[in-house]
Amino acid sequence: QVQLVESGGGLVQPGGSLRLSCAASGSIFRINAMGWYRQAPGKQRELVASITTGGTTDYADSVKGRFTISRDNAKDTMYLQMNSLKPEDTAVYYCRAHQYKLTLPGGYWGQGTQVTVSS
Repeated sequence: QVQLVESGGGLVQPGGSLRLSCAASGSIFRINAMGWYRQAPGKQRELVASITTGGTTDYADSVKGRFTISRDNAKDTMYLQMNSLKPEDTAVYYCRAHQYKLTLPGGYWGQGTQVTVSS
C-alpha cells in the first residue's frame, strides 16, 4: 500500500503562485509514475502534469510554461510549482501514484487540496 498526502493549496490572486506538495509513504518502491490531477466543479478530473522515476515529465497544454512538476526521491515527495495562476486553475488538486503508468486504471490517490484563484 502507498499513502499520499497533499498540502499547499489555498487562495491566491490571479497571476500569483502556489507550490503543492504530495508526500508519499508505504511501499514507495512499487511506484513508477506520479502525477497531479485537478477537478473543477461540474467538470471531469483531468491530468495536469506527470513525472516518472526516470524524471520524464509531461504537461497538459493548459498549464505548459506555467506549472512545473518535480519529485525529491530522498524525501518521497512530489511537487507542483504553479505560477501565473488564472481563475480557470481553480479546482481540487489530487496527486496519484501508479506502479506502471498513469494511463492504466488503479493506483493510489491523495485526498485532494483546494486551489482557488480569485481577486
